[in-house]
Parts: sequence; C-alpha cells; structure tokens
Amino acid sequence: MPSKDNVHRTGVYLGLFSGFAYGIYTTLALLAGNCSPLTDAAGFLAAPYVCAGLNDLFAGIWLSLYNGKKGQLKQVWKSIFTFPGRMIVLGALLGGPMANGAYLAGLSMAGAYAIPVTATCSLFGTLFGWIFLKQRPGKKTAAGMILCVAGAVIINWTKPEGSPHFTLGIICAFAAAISWGLEGVIASYGGSQLDPDLAVNIRDLVSGMVILSLIIPALGAGKLLWETLYAGVPALWLMASGLAAAMSFLAWYEANAAVGCAVGMSLNVTYTFWGMLFCVVFLNQALTVTMVLGAVVIVAGAVVVAAGK
Repeated sequence: MPSKDNVHRTGVYLGLFSGFAYGIYTTLALLAGNCSPLTDAAGFLAAPYVCAGLNDLFAGIWLSLYNGKKGQLKQVWKSIFTFPGRMIVLGALLGGPMANGAYLAGLSMAGAYAIPVTATCSLFGTLFGWIFLKQRPGKKTAAGMILCVAGAVIINWTKPEGSPHFTLGIICAFAAAISWGLEGVIASYGGSQLDPDLAVNIRDLVSGMVILSLIIPALGAGKLLWETLYAGVPALWLMASGLAAAMSFLAWYEANAAVGCAVGMSLNVTYTFWGMLFCVVFLNQALTVTMVLGAVVIVAGAVVVAAGK
C-alpha cells in the first residue's frame, strides 16, 4: 500500500498537471471561438455555450474510448445510479453548464484577464470544503491560497482598453470560480468513492448532453451549433480542447481525492499562468507588467501549497 507521503506527492503532481492541461484547453477553446461562425454569433452567451457543450461532449467521448479500452465502459453507466455517481452528476451540472459556460463567456468579453480571476475557485473550494467536508486548511495551504488570489487581483488591477464588456466578463469569471469551488468539494467526495476514470467520464458526458440538449435550444443557438459542426475547423479545435479538458479533469479529480479539495484546487489554478502564457504566444494577447507579476505570484502560491499539507 502506498505511503501517505507518496500519495500526497502523486496528488501534487496530478494537481500541477491538471493546471497545465487546462491552460492548453483554454487556448484551444479560444482558437475555436475565433473561427467563423462562432466569432460572428449574436449575443454574449450563444458562442461560449456552443463551445462549452461541444468541448464537454467531445471530452466525454474521449474518456468513453479510454474506459472502453480498459474494459470498464459498462461501469460508467452503472456508476451513475450509485450515490457517489449521483454526486458526480451534481458536480457536472455545477462545473459544466454553470462554470464552464461562465468561464468561456468571461473569456469572450474580458480576454485573458478573465483567466486568473477564476483562480479564486481555490478560495471558494477551501471555504466549501471546510464547511461541508471538515477539511480545515493548514497554515501553508492558507498562505498559498492567499498568494493565488492576490495574483489574480494584481493581474486585473488595470482595465484593458477596447473592452466595453470587461466588467461583465469579470463577473462571469467569478461565477465560474464559485461553481468550480462547489464542484471541487463534490469531486473530492465523489472522486474518493468512485474510480476517477469513471467519475470524470460521467461528469463530461452529463455536462455536454445537458448543455447541448437544454441550454443551447433555450438560447436559440441550435442553428449556430450545426453551423459550427458543418464549418469543420472550429469543431476540430473543440475536439482537441475536449481531449485536453478530459486529461485535466481526470488529473484534477484524482488530485482532489488524494490530497483534498483545498490543495487540489490550489494546484489546479496554475492553469492561469499557462493559459495566459499560451494566449500571449499563440493568440497575440498583449503582455502587461501586471500580468507577469500576477502570474509569478500565482505560481509562488501554488509552490507554497505543494510544500504544505
């Protein structure tokens, strides 16, 4: 049986990897959103939710192929009807339709500035974990969390020019952070009771199907969905982003189960650094002093969290 130190170390590595993979997902999803017809969509919710729904559905398909290769695809369906499985479904509704949709909406209005705002999910996750799971954070974990949140504040200290809906984008980012904080608590419990491979498969399939079957029709975005699939290029970007998201969430659920909600989420928020870096390199986002300083503070916070228990 692995020692507690080995379990903790593995959980830390998985948490860090989940952040790296989510940075890749963020960049790929933005690339899809910059393609026609998504870039020309009316309103501020239609395109983000088309991206969120297709991304999560593709992620669920990738995970189904993975579980099918392992010979446990039937277990995915059976697990839904267990208590931990129902908890994962609840987490899917919070993390998919609510959090991921709000995250992509925030990105579309505030650009890369919305990415670090969602780092506050570690704060909300720790708060909810303390309340519901009695996972009291240690001093080092608390200090690292404060650094992560401080980094997010620094990055958003100066409002960029040419962003008329910047404030609404930041509000959407905070909504995503709260929802991810709740999902982290549920994932920490459900993931510890259920094989993370199965849990994340359920999470992404449920999220994708709910968004595409309920939210997209409610937004009147059915035509945009089919046009996106027909266009080909944005759909391919979303297939790739779905693979990155699947790897990220699988690592995140395993990290939460191994080291607890507070540590797992604090390590995961390193996606803010990777997301901004990739946006600057591949999407020509402007690099500012506050972005660099805030990213350094966030990474420092993650290191502090990784060093403590």
